[in-house]
Amino acid sequence: MKEFVQLLSPDKLMPFSKHPFQVREDESLEELMESIRCYGVLSPLLARPKGEVYELVSVHRRRLAASKLGLEAVPVLVREMSDDEAVILMVDSNLQREHLLPSEKAFAYKMKLEAINRQKGRPKSGQVVPDYHGKRSTEVLGEVIGESYKQVQRYIRLTNLVPPLLKLVDEGRIAFSPAVELSYLTKEEQAELWDLIEQEDATPSLSQAIRMKQLSRMAKLTPEAIFAILSEEKPNQKEQVRIKTESLKKYFPSHYSTQQMEKAILKLLEDRYRSKHHGQER
Repeated sequence: MKEFVQLLSPDKLMPFSKHPFQVREDESLEELMESIRCYGVLSPLLARPKGEVYELVSVHRRRLAASKLGLEAVPVLVREMSDDEAVILMVDSNLQREHLLPSEKAFAYKMKLEAINRQKGRPKSGQVVPDYHGKRSTEVLGEVIGESYKQVQRYIRLTNLVPPLLKLVDEGRIAFSPAVELSYLTKEEQAELWDLIEQEDATPSLSQAIRMKQLSRMAKLTPEAIFAILSEEKPNQKEQVRIKTESLKKYFPSHYSTQQMEKAILKLLEDRYRSKHHGQER
């Protein structure tokens, strides 16, 4: 495998095709920029030749940090590799990150599984063949990433969600298990569900998602049926105060998830309560 280290302009490094991981401009990026500002780029980026430019395989955040700092050149380990080798290396290097979104895991698992299948001549269904000593390709992938093969399959199911619903999963508004069930709905049914979620400001529970999936299989999941199921009052929704996420976003950094916003709000309320209670005790 031919490889060499070369100084390259960040502009010569193109992002990996269909890169499933978000490069967020958050606090950790600021810390990385400060480290590069003080010590420079200590470890080379990894890329492969792609015509007259180079395709970045890993450390996309380091490239962004270098670009924002205006560095003219960064050390890059240039390595010749096939498409499947690049996909597997790209996924493996990014799965080490903390706080991965469900959508990032979903598309990363799918990309790596497809690459493994192509390398070994495996059928896409993950059926058992001798190459893996009786193991499914999803089992082989699961052993590498520390997940059961069923959990790998469940994550990959999320890639069947329409983008607006998948975004709600990333934001924590739709839980993982209901999202897996909703992935079996047709694109049209999912679009109708998304519209009603926005109108009613309600998301389906696991039991509701399962019922929608069952009706979809019977071709009976009409807009009226979706509305009827979504309108049911859930036990954990009684006496809740609802505030639309869109109303809160202007008060928080763009990268904040729903859970982070909720945690910040509760902390502010707790601090206010303690301050008021402390003042009354004086």
